[in-house]
Amino acid sequence: MKGLDHLEHLDKQLVDELAQVARETVRDELRDQTRRRRRTATLYAASGAVALYAGAALALAVGLALAIGLPGWAAALITAAILGAAAYALREAARPSAPRPVPDRGADLAAGHDPGAPAAGGTGAAAGAAGRAAGAAHPPVPPMPPAPPSGATRPERPGETEPGTDHRA
Repeated sequence: MKGLDHLEHLDKQLVDELAQVARETVRDELRDQTRRRRRTATLYAASGAVALYAGAALALAVGLALAIGLPGWAAALITAAILGAAAYALREAARPSAPRPVPDRGADLAAGHDPGAPAAGGTGAAAGAAGRAAGAAHPPVPPMPPAPPSGATRPERPGETEPGTDHRA
């Protein structure tokens, strides 16, 4: 038993050394990755700054070209309008679009339903397309049937009575 106590001390020392080596390895790897990412980020930032100056020079060239035939203030105004329209188009292109549900037409055709036919609730493919075109944020709600299926009973809720009946005593 005394020999095993000595081995436990060696095991603990080995575990400590392995943990130290693992920490150092992970730290070195993270340091290398950070250095590479920092260099990449610096190059992207420099590229963006140079592109900004190139865009300013292009805007100046457009303004000067327009100033040949127009007064300076009109050329500057037209250039600003062009840049504003470009900024708006870029913002709209960058804006994430809401995911639109795509109906599974294969399942509808296999079940014998015509996807283009209006549903029982009065909504059809045209209404769904109009809702999507209007920018509906939520997917269309499926229509409710006008009456429960034959033989089905409505579950009772506490405090609710059937229409036309009086349960007062």
